[in-house]
Amino acid sequence: MMNASPRPLTDIVVHSRLADGTAVCLRTITPDDAPLLRAGIAALSTESRYLRFFSPAAVLPEPVIERLVDVDGHDHIGWGAICTECAGEPAIGAVHAVRDRHDGPVAEYSVAVADAFQGQGLGRMLTAALLIDCRAEGLEALDLHVLSENGAARHLVKSLGATWQGESAGVADYRLDVAGALAALRADGEAQGVQDVFAQLAG
Repeated sequence: MMNASPRPLTDIVVHSRLADGTAVCLRTITPDDAPLLRAGIAALSTESRYLRFFSPAAVLPEPVIERLVDVDGHDHIGWGAICTECAGEPAIGAVHAVRDRHDGPVAEYSVAVADAFQGQGLGRMLTAALLIDCRAEGLEALDLHVLSENGAARHLVKSLGATWQGESAGVADYRLDVAGALAALRADGEAQGVQDVFAQLAG
């Protein structure tokens, strides 16, 4: 069921810890986050930028940044993560779902995590928050276009039940069922961060 009215983007914040104990805060992305996003992208390694954006450039064109923060909570849903115990509280991850058409049931999914925080469960936490939002906004499935060499992203979505749709020119396509992925994440009792997301967002 879709929300009767848009939810204020800054309403909900999730506090949790990564697998190594690092304190983090997850919240919806807003247009005011452009500086944080720009700094976070610049801090990624060349390889991580290439895997996420298909380009190693440290500075992305401004229209790309504008699209990433043009979040309305319905046709474009975005969540970001902040390291609350790090100096300056930098952005350390982001996840997006952008509909292929207004009010359509399918969106394109993307995720990025800062190099120093990879392997600590942050991608799954961000994805859980995103999927809870997606379900509330009537999205049924997410499509992911990922470089074939991006093993981490492929492992993440396959662990959530994503189905392989095909591969061309080094890019693999997957489709993720929102309800199925949420069920897989909710059942992951070993991931305390993911369970914190469910407890604070979904009850």
